[in-house]
Amino acid sequence: MANIGNSFAEEIRRKAIQVVISLTSGAYQTSLVSYFTHRDLFPALVKYIQDADTLIRISEPLLLLGLLANHNKFEFRNPYRLRLEDYLNESTIQKAIQGLGAGCARCRDGYIAIQDDAKEGWTLSSTLKYIGLGVLAPSRSSTPVPNVEDRKEQFSALPDPTAAILLSAYDFTAANKLFAYTLLSLPSSSSSSEPPFASFLSLTSYILHHAYRSPRASLYGLLNLLTLRFLIEDPSLASKLFSTSSPLQVRLCRQRQPFLPSTSTHRPPAAAILDLTIDYITHNLRRRLDVPVYAAALTLIHRLLCHLSITRTKFPYHWPLLWQTLLSLLRFLTTYSSTLISNPDLPSLLHPFLLTLILPISNGEAFLPSSHNNNNNPLDDLLYKLIESAHLLPRFQTSFSIFLSPSNTTTTTTQSALTALQ
Repeated sequence: MANIGNSFAEEIRRKAIQVVISLTSGAYQTSLVSYFTHRDLFPALVKYIQDADTLIRISEPLLLLGLLANHNKFEFRNPYRLRLEDYLNESTIQKAIQGLGAGCARCRDGYIAIQDDAKEGWTLSSTLKYIGLGVLAPSRSSTPVPNVEDRKEQFSALPDPTAAILLSAYDFTAANKLFAYTLLSLPSSSSSSEPPFASFLSLTSYILHHAYRSPRASLYGLLNLLTLRFLIEDPSLASKLFSTSSPLQVRLCRQRQPFLPSTSTHRPPAAAILDLTIDYITHNLRRRLDVPVYAAALTLIHRLLCHLSITRTKFPYHWPLLWQTLLSLLRFLTTYSSTLISNPDLPSLLHPFLLTLILPISNGEAFLPSSHNNNNNPLDDLLYKLIESAHLLPRFQTSFSIFLSPSNTTTTTTQSALTALQ
């Protein structure tokens, strides 16, 4: 194991890391891993990151650090977790984040390879097809497009195994504030690449869009939502998410209708986070609802709105889409209440859902922009939509009364929110 940090050929050091990854992940629930907690590999792995000649090779030491930092971390003071908390070498952290961004972009490109969802600009071919003269369009060579069934199978196998580094992103963000700050602020390493945080958000969008296809994708989506929650719950980091001085252009998934609104401009990162949570809620509605991920997405939306409300920040966004998504979820929950009521975790979803719905009504003037140029006021739009859906609220309360009982102290706030809506 000493080969990892020594001056051996990089290929030998890389294979040594791969051996440790195999041992650690293959025997994760055994005492074998404790060997590596007593043999401190942190300096060797950091040295490898510093010496790596390509960003994509950084993903393996990052993954190993994440695995080791998670081992029995609730049972004892994990030494790797402690090292992560105290590590302040800014240049190494920047390189690790660049490697994380490269790994996220690689995983995201796996989805695009199956179905390229880039918005096509106007060309001679597209114009002729638009007016019904596609037969006159010049032919062009293209890769074969897989049929629907093959595409489903390919999407189900994603994300790429490289996505395991998202576990490290979660741990590093939770343990090290400098890592979290650098993740938000680090620019792209070249003109042809995107900032690491943009790659992270983009991959999160694609994973959440297809989260219903496999439990593995669902868990990765939940992991990234929790990572984003760490960022929004730190006031100084949350301010950067809404700052117009560090906007991002994030490629969001548009592989199934209804599509998110197309945006060609750079926006604050919080706008992309709202978009990807809305997209998840819209495209993953199933009778066997994935309650933990929905609860995480709704909690994230609620925390974002709370920050806007507390700081009284007027935030430009396509708010009617958020209202429409929340009320569509209200309609879904009410319609399939007989199926959902048996899920004991449902209160963890209902609580942030109702609080998110009531917040713009109770304090929307603090963060919703006023109407201008004959556009509808976002708050008025929400009130109109609520009036149209007023018949659902009594049914919703009746259907989920077992979870909304005033005698249940954990749902008192939720009950108050529902009463306010009615």
